[in-house]
Amino acid sequence: MSELIITIPHYNNPTGLLQTIESIDEEFLIDIIIVDDGSNKKPNEKLIRSKHKKGNITLKYLIQNQGVGIAANECLSFVKKGSYKYVARLDAGDICYKDKFKKQINFLDSNPEIKLVGTWARVVDTNNTFLYNIKHPVENNSIKKNMFLNSMFVNPTVVFCSSILDVVTEYPEKYRHAAQDYAFFFKVIKHFKCANLPEVLLDYISDENSISTKKRKLQVKNRIKIIMENFNLGIYPIYGLLRSVILYFFSRSTTSFVKKKFM
Repeated sequence: MSELIITIPHYNNPTGLLQTIESIDEEFLIDIIIVDDGSNKKPNEKLIRSKHKKGNITLKYLIQNQGVGIAANECLSFVKKGSYKYVARLDAGDICYKDKFKKQINFLDSNPEIKLVGTWARVVDTNNTFLYNIKHPVENNSIKKNMFLNSMFVNPTVVFCSSILDVVTEYPEKYRHAAQDYAFFFKVIKHFKCANLPEVLLDYISDENSISTKKRKLQVKNRIKIIMENFNLGIYPIYGLLRSVILYFFSRSTTSFVKKKFM
């Protein structure tokens, strides 16, 4: 049986989902749980299964669209019924590099005090044109401080120990439409040590149809709420709150342009 299961919420992106499945290139067994969030464009199950032979694939379907946070929690509910040691997250369209999961699992095995590890990521547009790299802090203390500025994990890069789910049981449902991962990670870092590998191991797709673009106002608004929920008097919380308030008035295209120029 596989020690690792990858969770993938899906909504109306069967082509991207297939590309993501095809990009998983590891030597060991990996199971996958895909939860479709009431898509009009359903995944092609037969084609997906033909692209992943090293492990089981389970697909579940929500009757109607309920938000990525709900689909992600359905994935976690499935995970809890198994006996997996590690849990990963991917989004439809993102591309894994060879041995990505092997490197992260080796890191977790070698550093048992760390319970969640992400990686750096290469951001590209839908034409695979390079935009910029995301290089978050790698050490736990720096991650905890900078979480008040933004999430210090690229969501589809993370691998974490399933034991985390005994304490942080799910993505907060009130943020199911945007920023649910930010809220989840904030809870995780309160209870567990985390890290990022200083290596680009995933291509992250910046898509005009993504939640980060289409629901940007809601995402930043929710981010402000999450910062307030975790607020304490200090430079990073104060700066992070002010930063998010300012970002609320700027479009995704503006902030992406700035990142492309300076990152």
